[in-house]
Amino acid sequence: MSAGLPISVAALGAAAGTVAPWLATRFAVAPPESTAATAAPLAAAVPAGAGPGTTPTRPLPSARRRAPTCAVVGAVVFGGLGVAPGVGAALPAFLAVAALGLVLAVVDLGCLRLPDPLVGAAALAAVAGLVAAASVAGRPDRLLGPLAGAALSFTGYALLALLPGSRLGFGDVKLAAVLGLPLGWLGWPTLLTGLVLPHALHGLAVLGLLAARRVRRDTLLPLGPALLAGTWIAALLG
Repeated sequence: MSAGLPISVAALGAAAGTVAPWLATRFAVAPPESTAATAAPLAAAVPAGAGPGTTPTRPLPSARRRAPTCAVVGAVVFGGLGVAPGVGAALPAFLAVAALGLVLAVVDLGCLRLPDPLVGAAALAAVAGLVAAASVAGRPDRLLGPLAGAALSFTGYALLALLPGSRLGFGDVKLAAVLGLPLGWLGWPTLLTGLVLPHALHGLAVLGLLAARRVRRDTLLPLGPALLAGTWIAALLG
């Protein structure tokens, strides 16, 4: 593979990352009153005084501050997918999900929510891209893997969300199901890695934040970024 594709893809990722914080402000609202007291102050996505249901109508200062960081993250994420084994003709589907994932991560970090419109858009992008890739390859049977991956991811996370005392929200369940589509395309080993790895990443993040006294034991933390990061790493491992 020439270096041109990864570099071009990374540049596209930088552009997607730059735009992500501004798009996120359209979906950023204050955390629900029931969770606001224990929500982690990891990001200031909502202006002071904004209440539940308040949607910003212009880019927030925090979006400008986050744009450079998100651009770097986008370049790394897209560049990694550009060289990930097994992606092949499905690369546009993976990149579309990654672009929407950047926005979802910013929103989840800021307000502990994964908006259905963004998750639904990621699902449509994944399905359309994978169907196109299977058609180009003349392998419609390859769609069985993504469908099975989505079903398994949804079932597993739904059961976890229903456990007594679970802090897993159904936004996380729906996002996991969407991410099961590209993971299933890459095969069962990658799918299983992508199901387990987010919990390991989330656990490490919680331990680090507790050690740094950034959060308390009862602080609610977003799982969406860990789901997205775990899926990305699983794709890289192939």
